[in-house]
Amino acid sequence: MNLYNLSRRMCEWDEIPHWRQRFRRSLLSDHKGELYSPFLLLGLPGIGADEQRTSAERWMGAKLSEASGVRAERTFRDSSAPSQRIRIGYLSNDFHNHATAFLMIELFENHDCEQFELFAYSYGEDDGKEMRTRLESSFEHFVDVQALTISETAETINGDGIDILIDLKGFTRGTRTEVLAHRPAPVQVNYLGYPGTLGVDLCDYIITDRFLTPLAAAADYSESFAYLPESYQPHGHHVEIATAPSRTSVGLPETGFVFCCFNQSNKITPEIFEVWCRLLSHNPDSVLWLLADQMAEGNLKNLAMQHGVLPSRLLFAEHLSQDDHLARLQLADLLLDTLPYNAHTTASDALWAGVPLVTCSGETFASRVAGSLLHALGLPELITEDLEGYYELALALSLDPVRYECLVSRLAANRLTTPLFDIKRYTQHLEDLYRQMWGCYQSGAMPKTLDTGPDR
Repeated sequence: MNLYNLSRRMCEWDEIPHWRQRFRRSLLSDHKGELYSPFLLLGLPGIGADEQRTSAERWMGAKLSEASGVRAERTFRDSSAPSQRIRIGYLSNDFHNHATAFLMIELFENHDCEQFELFAYSYGEDDGKEMRTRLESSFEHFVDVQALTISETAETINGDGIDILIDLKGFTRGTRTEVLAHRPAPVQVNYLGYPGTLGVDLCDYIITDRFLTPLAAAADYSESFAYLPESYQPHGHHVEIATAPSRTSVGLPETGFVFCCFNQSNKITPEIFEVWCRLLSHNPDSVLWLLADQMAEGNLKNLAMQHGVLPSRLLFAEHLSQDDHLARLQLADLLLDTLPYNAHTTASDALWAGVPLVTCSGETFASRVAGSLLHALGLPELITEDLEGYYELALALSLDPVRYECLVSRLAANRLTTPLFDIKRYTQHLEDLYRQMWGCYQSGAMPKTLDTGPDR
């Protein structure tokens, strides 16, 4: 898979049909050597959510078989007493200076500690930075399990009597999803870190919302849906943004419209890049601002030339600290989303910085995240259903200053009044779901679709 990952990062797309065929063939094969990480399928055009589920179940099948004996013997603590707090365990590799931590830190800090006892199980590095210290302070119990084996980690979680275990990694880099196969907690939840299903017998629920995963999509997920009333993604309300630097200081021209996409290069596809080049061609005063990646820049410039766009109109932004990045983001005029793997943290950061985005929603979880954010922000008109509509909307906004400024003003007003960045409200709804999950387990009922908020 190194060749596939390298080609996607370099934006070399000639072999995409070959890889799609190869992945699909592996889903039908019984040969273990043909198994591929489900994460690879998230950004591959043409792969459906049903295929993603099949991939996840095949990927974890052997791990579940190996852990079946342990699962059968597992015991859980008796938490039936009304006075006992529900023990919540968050399992992650990213309890440090990472995008997941930036999204979730205020959620952890806002949990109701009178009703919930919080545990963090960290198997990632301690980078010694401020975020790590802040995370450690936000949990009642911060347990570093980096040196433990999968089995030892599961035993630790089970020994702590965790009621609900929340996995924040899924199949992303550095994961220890195998811990879930040991079933260390009676209720297990797939949340935030992985935009898709983890496959049968790993998690009982997936935290989601009705735009991300309509009820009609239930067959594509092994987990039961646990619906939040707005977007599934948390984001802090107290994230400060410094004054924007000058355009010239970050390599932007002093005038002209700035299209922007700060997603990783492996999310860019030939179809979306062709649309971007059309936008540049039809707005001659515009530039496209991308995240720097030396492995991709040369190919993207060559591809731009093939589409009749001068390579000099592609500008590349260096990697910065989170604070400097948020300040710089304010210089973009319009964020252009990717498909089928949308912007996630990148999207909510841009919206928090006051930058509107245009997205095209597909059928998979990963392709609907930006739309979920826009719904919660009260700007659903920025969601399109096909790439032609995406192109037309982005072009219209870039060429119509009055329409664009009206949109920016609405975003500025909605930013502090709509649910997307209301972390206290979000935390209350999430805790309501946790209570429902625990009540369902205690009643002996099977996991079912859960809902929260005023309309449930």
